[in-house]
Amino acid sequence: MAPTLRHGDMLLVRRGGRPVRPGDVVVASFRSRPELLVVKRVQRAQGGGWWLIGDNDLVTDDSRAYGVADVLGRVLCRYWPHPGRPGRRPSAATSEADE
Repeated sequence: MAPTLRHGDMLLVRRGGRPVRPGDVVVASFRSRPELLVVKRVQRAQGGGWWLIGDNDLVTDDSRAYGVADVLGRVLCRYWPHPGRPGRRPSAATSEADE
């Protein structure tokens, strides 16, 4: 699956606000690599933190490699180059129906 965001996209991120929910795109740091900031999608709460996944299932630079993460903020929108909200990841049933 193609990534929702690309290198160089400018994002509007909010700290606080409503609680994070599965499916949200967030800025976070992995507890095992606190110096690394990432933008990933929340899959579930786990171990007092969050299990994050990338939109590209073939790339494992997410919680599968680094474990639980702490969310620093929730991505509200991409404001450059193409404004818009990061979309929800389609379910497998939707993807198969589109093919």
